[in-house]
Amino acid sequence: MIPIVTPAEMAAIDAAAPEGTDVLVARAGAAVAIAARRMMGGTYGRRVLVAAGKGNNGADGRVAAAALERWGVRCRVVTPPEALELVGRANSERLSRQAKPWPERPVSAANKSGKREATKPEGSPIRAGSKMPTSAAWDLVIDAAYGTGLRGSWGADRAPAAPVLAVDIPSGIDALTGEDHGCWPAALTVTFGALKPGLLLHPGAAAAGEVELAPIGLDASGAASWLVTDADADAALPAAEPAAHKWRRAVRVIAGSPQMRGAGHLVCAAAQQAGAGMVVASSPGVRAADVARPAEAVARDLRPGEWAGPALDGIKRFDAAIIGPGIGTDPTAMAQAARFIADCPVPLVVDADGLTALADHPECLYERTAPTVLTPHDGEFAKLTGSPPAADRFDAVSRAAEEFNVVVLLKGPTTLVAARAAPEADTTVVLAAAAGTARLATAGSGDVLSGMIAAVLSAGATEPGAVLLQTAAAAHWHGRTATFGGHGAVAALTPLTAMHQVELLGTVRAGLAASGAEMSGT
Repeated sequence: MIPIVTPAEMAAIDAAAPEGTDVLVARAGAAVAIAARRMMGGTYGRRVLVAAGKGNNGADGRVAAAALERWGVRCRVVTPPEALELVGRANSERLSRQAKPWPERPVSAANKSGKREATKPEGSPIRAGSKMPTSAAWDLVIDAAYGTGLRGSWGADRAPAAPVLAVDIPSGIDALTGEDHGCWPAALTVTFGALKPGLLLHPGAAAAGEVELAPIGLDASGAASWLVTDADADAALPAAEPAAHKWRRAVRVIAGSPQMRGAGHLVCAAAQQAGAGMVVASSPGVRAADVARPAEAVARDLRPGEWAGPALDGIKRFDAAIIGPGIGTDPTAMAQAARFIADCPVPLVVDADGLTALADHPECLYERTAPTVLTPHDGEFAKLTGSPPAADRFDAVSRAAEEFNVVVLLKGPTTLVAARAAPEADTTVVLAAAAGTARLATAGSGDVLSGMIAAVLSAGATEPGAVLLQTAAAAHWHGRTATFGGHGAVAALTPLTAMHQVELLGTVRAGLAASGAEMSGT
């Protein structure tokens, strides 16, 4: 896993480094220079503008510029205000040129044929003393203006025409929350020692572009937050046992209702594709024959009224359960869901309407002894805690996990999963799953994820750290359905329906295994 630290934690890590600041800056600057050379595809004849502030971020940029100069790159290092002025002027000139028709050159005495004289190509070398090229002629702009040291605006409202390489984080992006106070969106961000939350939380994640973590000798092993990778997910997801049978990983599903039949079908289908050997489904108020489910799932009646008791019949035979998607929010349903949550003795995923039941009957959660995973989106989080997630989403999900003493999965463009490191531990660990894209913002996507989590937990994880890791691994697996192996440029722009997500789970799981094997060298 890749460590994630706050700016304050990063400052403490910097202070504890065995080498001095000059050594760390030299390493960071070298990493930026190498990345810049790669982005430009070479060095000879290239031109780079470097916006360098007064702090260590600016020092990194100046070291990078010096290295690039030695490799033959023409660099101009300027202060952030000067960089803004240059970029603004260059953008204005470029727009002015685009708005005007191409002028006809006069026919010279030496050119009586009337043909237009050749002009110097825009990328030609510039003579000493000539005017600095416009941003269209810069091959790269390096943003070493402020980095994590800025929490407001620096006036970067007009981006350069050239690609931007950000040092540590795009200046203007809040390193803690990802809020955008005005930045130059980067094609690549080179960050050091550990990731920062603002590189993972939107809109900062989008502004950072591709993120490259450069090791410069900082020890971030004590981080409380970590990013899950393909290899991590592959290692955490349970594998099929050679002697397994259908009841080895059985999942009980309480989902759907007369008005929301599809929710139960999606939960069951996802659980089956994610490894459940037996899925038994019920929808409150729906006869078994009318329960929407895949053909392989078994249905049981849950008549209207007090259905929690019948739903708990034989529950100890199951290895995990899920309650909530589409069950409705009338008072009777909420009371029955709360009873099921309190008395269910196996690992339980509480999603959707089940979270509303928790908000109405919070006492039911404290009666549980088996692992519990809550999967709220922002609105459901507000119902549970009394307020929506704060801008610092890592802190928000961590506090919720501490308050409820369960695993809390906060859905979003970057999904965060938090739990206490141990039942009585004072520290909370947050795992980030950032593999998904906006393609997953479709109806039923949350039902798919909850079914997957229940299936993964049915393998038998009970220790808090294992439940936390497997829940985050399931979220990463789900996110990868939108991106793994690419789906073509057109597909990347289209929503991925919930059933298509289910259909991709097997292929994506195999891909995670291959990626994990590649990273481990096996």
